[in-house]
Order: sequence, then C-alpha cells, then structure tokens
Amino acid sequence: MASAYKASLPLKIENPVAKIGTFNPATRLLCGPGPGNANPRVHAAMSLPQVGHMDPSFIAIVEDLKQLLKYVWQTENLFTLPVSGTGSAAWEAAVANLTSPGDTHLVCVNGYFGERHCDMAARYGAKVCRLDRTWGEVFTLAEIEEGIKKHKPQILWVCYAETSTGARQPMEGIADLCRANDCLLMLDTVTAIGGVPLYLDAWGVDCSYAGTQKCLSCPPGVAPLTFGPRALAKMEAREKKGEKVANWYLDMTMIKKYLLTEAGAPRVYHHTAPISMVYAFREALTIIAEEGLEQTWTRHQDTAEFFWKLMDDMGLEMLVPEPSERLVSLHTVKVPAGIDAAAVIKLMREEFRIEIGGGLGAALAGKIFRIGFMGYNSRREVALQVATALGYALKQQGWKPKA
Repeated sequence: MASAYKASLPLKIENPVAKIGTFNPATRLLCGPGPGNANPRVHAAMSLPQVGHMDPSFIAIVEDLKQLLKYVWQTENLFTLPVSGTGSAAWEAAVANLTSPGDTHLVCVNGYFGERHCDMAARYGAKVCRLDRTWGEVFTLAEIEEGIKKHKPQILWVCYAETSTGARQPMEGIADLCRANDCLLMLDTVTAIGGVPLYLDAWGVDCSYAGTQKCLSCPPGVAPLTFGPRALAKMEAREKKGEKVANWYLDMTMIKKYLLTEAGAPRVYHHTAPISMVYAFREALTIIAEEGLEQTWTRHQDTAEFFWKLMDDMGLEMLVPEPSERLVSLHTVKVPAGIDAAAVIKLMREEFRIEIGGGLGAALAGKIFRIGFMGYNSRREVALQVATALGYALKQQGWKPKA
C-alpha cells in the first residue's frame, strides 16, 4: 500500500550526497601528540550492538570500567568515573565542581596547557596566580612551596605530563605541601595514564582527569575523572552552602546520582551516556589489565629509549635534555636550523601517511616536532618507521644526518 505522506513544503536544501560521495576517510599512522591509533579490539568493541543507558547490563559495564580505571590510576577513590566528553570535558568538570567564586588557583605554567588552565579557572570565578617556568622545564619543590606560601591557594594545578613540551613533572613532596596549607592538588594526567607510571593515592592527589585517546588507545569521546576524599568534601560543602555548579552538563553532584549510587538507591537519569564509547573504553582498559600495568609502563619506556637513541644517532636534539624529566609517551624533537617544520609534517602525512605534530604556542611553534608512541603504537617497529620517514623528510630540505 502506498504511503499517504505528502511533504507540505518543497525542499530548498539540495541533497548533497551526489557531490560529497560515500564515506571514505583517510588512514594514518597516528604518531603525533594525540589521538593515537586505537587498538583493533577497541574498534571492534565500538561496533557491538548498544543497550540503553539505564539498562542494568550497561550499569554493570560502567562498574567494571570503574574498577579497571582505579587500577590504571592506582587509586581507591570511590568517585572514579567516565565523563561523557573528551579529556577537556573531564578537566572542566574538575574545575567547575571544585572552584568556588573567589578561590585562588595557583597554576604551574611550563607549557601550553598551563595557560589553558589559567583561562578555564578564570571563567569559573577563580583568582588565578601563576608559577612560570621556561617551556620544557619542570618545577622544583622549593619553587612550588614558595608559591603556595605566597599565594595561599585553594587549588594547586600541576601538569604531570605536559603534552606541549614532553616534560614530566616530579611529584614527590607536592601533596604534603598542599595538605599542610589546606590546598587541593589537581593533576593533569592526559598524556600519562596507561603509559607513564602513575600513583595517585601514593602521591596524595586530590583530583585528576585524563583522556582516552593517547596511551589508552581508545578514540576520544569519553574521559576519566577522579575525586579523592578531600575533593569530595569540597564539592559537598559547596552543595550544602547552596552554591550551584556553573555548568549543568558537568555537574558531578547530579551525575553521581546516575553513576555512583550506593545501597541499592535507584539510578537517576542525567544524560544519555555515549554507550559505544563506554564499550570502547572498557575494552581499552581491559587490554592494559591483560598486559599488566607495570609491563605496559616498561614497554613505553623501552620504546622511548629506543627512539631517543635513534634521534641521537641522527644528530637530532630533544627539547627536554634530562631523560628522567622526559615523558616516555610523547617526545619533543628540536627542529634543525633552516628547516621548515610545517613542510616536514606535510610531507610525512602526504607521502607516508604518518601524522606527527608541531610546536604549540609562540614559544615552540615551528621549533619542535611532537612525536607520540602511545598505547598500541608504543612499539619499536613504529618508532623506527617514524624516525626513518622523519629523516627522509628532513633530507628533502638539505639536512644532513650526523656522520
């Protein structure tokens, strides 16, 4: 029987499919600062049929995910969950839920993402104070202590793994300073989780967030967030005072009623979770657990040292001179004098289908290459492939390797 439907108005917007064609995305070896290539098992998990976001079987998957996430972060925090959004959403959730108007944020700025935290915190009414270091350097404990005593912050923000510079911040002693001065420690672990040693509880971290698209080898779209007891106490104190979180979507006082109910309390709908992304995240964390966390860290260290040796043999210099202060997931290689970095990046993408990144911000734009071997791509054969392509691209501009 023919349908009785009849359009009431003629279509004014032309069907574009004849012009744009069928969907056929490019393929790349993703060895920039992120995203990296996802593990094929993660892609397979994303393709599985969905259940509803309130289905008990989905809630059980989330509970499994939370246990795996606690393992990867080495924390017992009850409030450890996936945020619906990329790593920046988890970051903003941390700021939005833990910042009262007028709070002081002391921000350790030694790269692009420190600048971003200054912007984000200010938007939530914080007074922003800065500790500045040359991009690529790390802070001493004495510098942080001096900053805390001077500014008396409610929150100290530290980037453990600075994606713009490849620097890894030493964490020893920082939490003790925060506790002695009634200050929360917020830690960015986006480029570390799953690849660089992390001990949130042992380090005394009060709040941390991360992304999935780097060492976890999961596409972006869901992001880890954890609050320790002191952070939860701050959030609950704000709620008792009637302070509204200035972001409805990322209000963890509401989301915890969906993802963190206890003693059989009913789950309260907040938003439709990205179900396929949760499947992917669960599988990505499972892969790490199957390999073993320490074994995963060791693999990243081995790949990093192999790549550093390749760069040294070619006569290329790393931005971060001290190996103990370098990330083993993201490597920053100085651009040789006279080389057009953008042209190198373009050649590698167009001729070899390899993606690497350039420098961020005025301090490093055009001055470094950012090369990541993260998660699934943290393998010696990948490092050798990228180093070979990089050397070829440099030679096209007249560069000569070390004899």
